Amino acid sequence: MAIQDHPDDYNDLKRAVALLESPSLTAKLSALVGSPLEGAVKVLPGPLAKRINGAVKAALHTSAEAALWSLDNRPKTAASTRLHTFYAAASGALGGAFGAPALFVELPVSTTLMMRAVADIARSEGFDLTDMATKQACIEVFALGGPNDSDDAAETGYYLTRTFTSRTLQHLSRELVVRQGASVVKNLNPAQAGKWLALLIEKVATRFGVTISSKFAAQAVPVIGALSGATINTLFTRFYQDMARGHFIVKRLEARYGFDEVKQAYTELCQMPVR
Repeated sequence: MAIQDHPDDYNDLKRAVALLESPSLTAKLSALVGSPLEGAVKVLPGPLAKRINGAVKAALHTSAEAALWSLDNRPKTAASTRLHTFYAAASGALGGAFGAPALFVELPVSTTLMMRAVADIARSEGFDLTDMATKQACIEVFALGGPNDSDDAAETGYYLTRTFTSRTLQHLSRELVVRQGASVVKNLNPAQAGKWLALLIEKVATRFGVTISSKFAAQAVPVIGALSGATINTLFTRFYQDMARGHFIVKRLEARYGFDEVKQAYTELCQMPVR
């Protein structure tokens, strides 16, 4: 069954490609601040970078436990994207008012709000929030838009990240059946689920931490204030909402057409010249 023969689904895939292959969050932050942030991130003191990474892991753990289960499990419910953006902006305004050090206080709140926004979009695309695979997919969103350590030009940035997370989970145990990011998780007891979640977050945090470090560098600019903090959080939330929308569109289409069919069509769309 070719997805190209179904115009509505094919247009959805085109939308997903446009969202998922957009410029990275670090690039968008640099444009907002008016200067490149990669250099500023690289010269962050070692202890500070380590503290940021620890805060990122803790924030992802907290948000994964709190945000996903705070929503009613009603698939196909329209997502409240503007409401979540407003809450994130308010959180950023408070953090921005106290400068870069407030990041460590504000990060768990903003990450939980973003995770809730991601789960809200998953629900709107028809996914069951009580399914462990949905929880995995929500966490995976925070790895999107980060760096990809590969020279394989035939692989898109999105599918490289899918490969990254699936390979991570393949090493966990034979009880997790993972194929290129499309997973079937069966009969996990609480200990296995906790180990699975901790490993996934450990790996995702390495990529999410890059964008959080960029945020720290942006908020360290002397002119940053409450308004700028709100603007940065709005940018973050909208970015991960876009990543979530694209991710769950692709996963919905994969459930209907198969992983290989959708990946091939996705790759072909990426290779088409921009008009």
